[in-house]
Order: sequence, then structure tokens, then C-alpha cells
Amino acid sequence: MKFTSDVSGKEFPQREKVAATLVRKPLVEMIKKDHPEFDETCSLAMSELNEYREKYIADFLQQELGPLDEMETKVVNALKDKTIISDNPDDDDDIANSTFGQRVADRVAAFGGSWTFIIMFVSFLLGWIAVNIVLLANKGWDPYPFILLNLILSCVAALQAPVIMMSQNRQGEKDRDKAENDYMVNLKSELEIRMLHEKIDHLILQQEQALIEIQKAQIEAMNDILNRLEKKL
Repeated sequence: MKFTSDVSGKEFPQREKVAATLVRKPLVEMIKKDHPEFDETCSLAMSELNEYREKYIADFLQQELGPLDEMETKVVNALKDKTIISDNPDDDDDIANSTFGQRVADRVAAFGGSWTFIIMFVSFLLGWIAVNIVLLANKGWDPYPFILLNLILSCVAALQAPVIMMSQNRQGEKDRDKAENDYMVNLKSELEIRMLHEKIDHLILQQEQALIEIQKAQIEAMNDILNRLEKKL
């Protein structure tokens, strides 16, 4: 069996029919803006009701936060399309899309902040000093106060600092992407919880309506039994 929706005029299976009396007042008012003739005697399909629920959530979000930005619009579209919005900024695609310079900066920063680099660098300094003072009796290519060594250290520091800053900026971009991703996931979860509450309220109203109909049928049956007993007496 099918029924005709009073909202779109299309036919839907009977199991998707939702009476207007089971729809919450804010949603009814929203439907009336598009269809002024919609009243308590009308009905619509569950899919149409879900569309108005999503529209109600989007309007609520806009009222709370103002005009929707790109992230919030993406969340609303994900709700409509029922797609997953979570993403990992550290996945393989990010590495594949990075430039050669970015990968080198990451490697240099990772190596420069490790104990391996510290041990190798201290060993190099001690070896340089030992060779020039002990083996060459302070008459080698870089005698005390090691002017050449100071120049090398200055060059290393001058080159290493911007490379590390490049890596930090890249990590900062990843952190911002993670923060934006967490915000969108949390926002989507909150909106889905609101929609879940809306659906639970609808089920409760539907069950209450069904219980009322059952009670009416039971009362009618009891009245019929009493009338029969009175006739027999």
C-alpha cells in the first residue's frame, strides 16, 4: 500500500507515513513556511521529515554561530550526505604531496633534535680540538682559539635554524589541520546527537499515540461487554 504525501504530492510506501500530529511544533512551523496548507490532518514521508530535520539543524547552527564558514558548511553537507568527515593529517597522502624541500626539512629537524646528532656533534668537536692541540701541538690548520671551527659552527647554526623553522611551520600547519578536523568532528557529533534526540522524541510520540489508540479500543471493547451484560440482566 502507498499514500500520497501532503508536502510533495508524491507516493510513498505506507510504512514511511508520518502523521503531522507526531511531528514536533518547530518542524511543523518550518514545513508550513514551504507549504502553508500543511496542518494536523496532513502527513508526510519519513524521508521528507528527515530533510526538514537536517534543515532545522542547519538553521539552528546558523542562528547559534552566525553565517556558516567553510568548515561548518562541510559538516552540514556531511550530515546530509551521511559521509565520514574525520581525516588524518599525518596519512601517506600528506607525505606524497609534500615537496622535496619539505621532506628534507623534516628529516633535518628530526635528526637535529636527536641524541645521535648530539653525540656525533660533541665527538666531532672533541676530535677537532684534540687533533689541533694534542697531535699537531697547536700548530695545525686551526690552532687555538679555533677560528675555523667557530666559523663552521656559525654556518651550521645559520643553516640549521631556518630549516628547523620550516619544519616547525609545517608541523604547525598539521596541528591546525588536526584542530579543524577535531572541531568539525565534534560539531558533527553534537548535531547528530540533536537529530538523534529528535528521532527519539518522534518515536516516543508515536508510541504514545499507539498506546492511546489501544486504550480507546480496549475501552470500546469493555463498553460493548458491559452493554451486553446489561441487556442480559
